[in-house]
Formats: sequence, structure tokens, C-alpha cells
Amino acid sequence: MSSKPLVSIILLNWNGYDDTLEALESLYQINYPNYNVIVVDNASEDESIQKIEDYANGKIKVETKYTKYHAETKPMKLEKLKESQLDHHVEYTTTGDNKCLLLIENDENYGFARGNNIAIDYTLKYDNPDYVLLLNNDTIVDPDFLTNMVDVALDDDKIALVGPKFYYYDYEDSHDTIWCIGSVVDLDHYPGHHSIMDEPQYDISGNMVECDWVSGAGVLIKTSAIRKVGFLDTNFFFGCEDVDLAVRLKNKGYKIVTVMNSIIWHKVGMSRHKHTTFHTEMNHIKTNLAFIKKHKSNYYMNFPRYAYQILKQYLNALKNKL
Repeated sequence: MSSKPLVSIILLNWNGYDDTLEALESLYQINYPNYNVIVVDNASEDESIQKIEDYANGKIKVETKYTKYHAETKPMKLEKLKESQLDHHVEYTTTGDNKCLLLIENDENYGFARGNNIAIDYTLKYDNPDYVLLLNNDTIVDPDFLTNMVDVALDDDKIALVGPKFYYYDYEDSHDTIWCIGSVVDLDHYPGHHSIMDEPQYDISGNMVECDWVSGAGVLIKTSAIRKVGFLDTNFFFGCEDVDLAVRLKNKGYKIVTVMNSIIWHKVGMSRHKHTTFHTEMNHIKTNLAFIKKHKSNYYMNFPRYAYQILKQYLNALKNKL
């Protein structure tokens, strides 16, 4: 039995099995000794279910520019549950050479919040993990990333959310360009949050950086804390679920931190860019405004300022494209 806390890692897949398989291959090479891996499929219309099965059975060799294939971890134990079967408990904990995968098939595309909540609810009910890690399927992880996250989390009982240092997966052929190291909530300025790297007064020289929120693309969540404040808010279909959760936890006195020696590479924006249209951009604005409205008491009084800030941002973006 491992002395390390049990962590349930949840990846949400929707028509993106290529990314999901690469993420899984990196996960099964980490050095953390006690974790579950759950892939939640949000009613994909491609071959995702079959491809994930084939991967687990060792029929697909995942090898990319940044990911090397480990044949010795295949085949692995695969458990499959449809949404209607989630009252059924299965064993799927990865310990040492015992690699396991749980695949949950949702009936519909529920979006990020509800899709993940289904897996969170299942693992809290049956596995009782100490932590849940939400991980975007378009990421790959460093072998030490989870060990380094958990070690920091265990140092302070008030830490409820832990994020990594995110690098771009590929930024002009670079693999070590920072994308995100935590963010600041600022409800007076649209979109209500911005990168901590834009705040000169923040000290980011240490290994642990306290901030207001960390990206849901790879966030470790203390389960005792999430039981107190609730799961992801399903009013947010795609976007702001993570920052909303962070605000709710901070309001309860919890801390949010980034661990600088925990590394995740992110193919930034892959899910959003599948349907980048005027409609999706408008939904993005509405989502950010809904987040501000939820947490800003005098939202309507400040709305003209937000409208001006949105217009200014998009005019600057248009200018930069010309």
C-alpha cells in the first residue's frame, strides 16, 4: 500500500482521441505511485471510444515529437462504464506496474463542467481520493509533475487548488515557453481575471506562488474542500468554471498556489479552436460576463465600463491582424 495520497486524474474527451492518447501515454510514465485515471467521453462523434480501447489493449503505438511510447505498460486493465451504469463500482487504481484506465461514456456533450462533474461524483463516491486532478486532454505531463504538486499541497492544510507551471506544447518550435503560472482575479476589468505575469508586484521567484486561481487545464483539487463548496458550476458550459471554483474556495479561506517545478505542456486552445466562429467568440464574452456578474455585487452599474473594455480589446486585436 502506497503512503502517498490517492489522486484521481480526470481527462475529458470530445472528438479528440489523438490528443487524449498522447496525454495518457505521458500519464502512465509519471513517478507518482498511487493514482486513478478516468477518461470521460462527452458523446464523441468520431472513433474516440474504439481508439481509446485499442490504445489500452496495446494496438496503437503513441509516439510524437515530445512523447516516447512505453510498450511495457500495455496492455492495461480497461474498465468501461456508460452513464447509466455509474452506480457500479469498478477497481482501476494504478500502482507501480499495475496500469489501469476507467472510460466513462456520457450520453451527451455536457461541456466541461458537467462532463467533469460526472467523473468527480463517481470517484468521490466509490474511490474516496484525497485529491482530484482535472487535466485537459490536449496536454502532456512531466514525470515529476504530480509528486511535486502533492508534496506542496501536503505542506499546508489550507491549500485547496494546486496548479503547475504550464509551457506551450509547441511555441515556434520551442518546448519551454511559459503559457501560464497562475492568475489574478480583477472583477473591475473584463474578463475579470488576468495572468499573474502581468502583475509586477508578485514574487514568482520561489517554487510556490500564491495566486487567485490556476487553470483548469491541469489543476489538483483537495476533495475535502470541494465537498464543502460544491463541484464545477454547470451554468458555465465551457470557460470560467475553474476561476469560479477558485473564487468560491478563496471565499471560504482556502489557498490557491502554483508549483513552479511541476511542469505540464499545453496545446493551448485546441478545444476552443475546433469551432472558432463569431458565435463562439460571442459565447466567450457572455461566459466571462456571467462570471463577473456572479461575483460582482454592482455588476449592472459597471456594465458600461465592461462593454467599453471589450470593444477596446477587440479593436486592438483587429488592428494587430492588419
